[in-house]
Amino acid sequence: MAKQTNIGILGAGKIGRAIARLLQHAGDYQVRVGDVSDEALNLLVSQTPVDTQVLDVASAEEVGKFLDGLDAVVSACSFDVNEGIARAAHAAGVSYFDLTEDVATTAAIRAIGEEAKPGQIFMPQCGLAPGFIGILAYDLCKHFEQLDRVKMRVGALPLYPDNMLKYNLTWSTDGLINEYCNPCEAIREGKRVSLQPLEGLEQFALDGVDYEAFNTSGGLGTLCETLEGQVNELDYKTVRYVGHRYLMSFLLSGLRFHDQRPLLKKLLEQAVPCTNQDVVLVFSTVTGWVDGEYQQVADARKIYHSDIHGLSASSIQITTATSLCAVVDLWRDGKLPERGFVRQEDVKLADFLANRFGTPYAQATHVRAPIASDTRPELQP
Repeated sequence: MAKQTNIGILGAGKIGRAIARLLQHAGDYQVRVGDVSDEALNLLVSQTPVDTQVLDVASAEEVGKFLDGLDAVVSACSFDVNEGIARAAHAAGVSYFDLTEDVATTAAIRAIGEEAKPGQIFMPQCGLAPGFIGILAYDLCKHFEQLDRVKMRVGALPLYPDNMLKYNLTWSTDGLINEYCNPCEAIREGKRVSLQPLEGLEQFALDGVDYEAFNTSGGLGTLCETLEGQVNELDYKTVRYVGHRYLMSFLLSGLRFHDQRPLLKKLLEQAVPCTNQDVVLVFSTVTGWVDGEYQQVADARKIYHSDIHGLSASSIQITTATSLCAVVDLWRDGKLPERGFVRQEDVKLADFLANRFGTPYAQATHVRAPIASDTRPELQP
């Protein structure tokens, strides 16, 4: 029998519980979960038999004690505590994984990873976007001798939108606000640039449904750095139903909630309901030259809500949790770099899709998705 891997998960929210359930049922992991909330931990234990510990993730001392005896730790917490958790992991000689979309946090973790101990890795951004979308897009890039454009589009959408925003909360509200408010990395004319969130509006149709997409922060992961000097244009946009972006722009700019993020979070969580009935759209198109011919390849997938070992789960829970579990599993199997900072594009797409946790992506519904031309004028809903 193979040796079990001792893994800790900090954060017992929706995604943390999903990760814990997946790893516990795999049979190869001894799972320990920490959170400040007794209620959250009790809910987890009522569903999944794992070890739990009440702790304050902002306390380096408490996190250090939690890490004792672990091989790796996963942060399923808000981005603002991840740097502290990563530092504690470094001190304990424990490998580190997280789901952050925050660019500054990732930069800080990268710096910590440069001082990694032998056998220790630091791998942030292991969810859907950033995460799987970067693995997918980078794999498509390998089809070309010379790159021109790389487009990455991802949306987690309710199947039955019935409010004016045409949206339901499906994951971290803090993460959502970050995406909508922070500057967006991109490459234009071969150079890295910073774009404004909610701009770059485009519209497209998919399976007879109209969507819009616009700039949001964090989804590119480390691809800007990886592809700088190799591609003319690279960008990431979030997909929503038509009209959503206009109303969010009104809230953030017109009413200046951009400067009142705690109030915006309270407003959204009180007014916009959660749902498990959702669908994730993930697709990327890459254009470039092969044998002197200008070509394009695309990959578009839909992943629907389902269950995780008998418990109802949203598609964003499934795609985020399985993506992280897949890279943890690949690390465990020796299919990732053995030390230091690890990027999503260091993961081979074939390995990811063949992994037991990559099944939702491997079995996703494949669709065709024409993307609006960059030369079209910005469309208003």
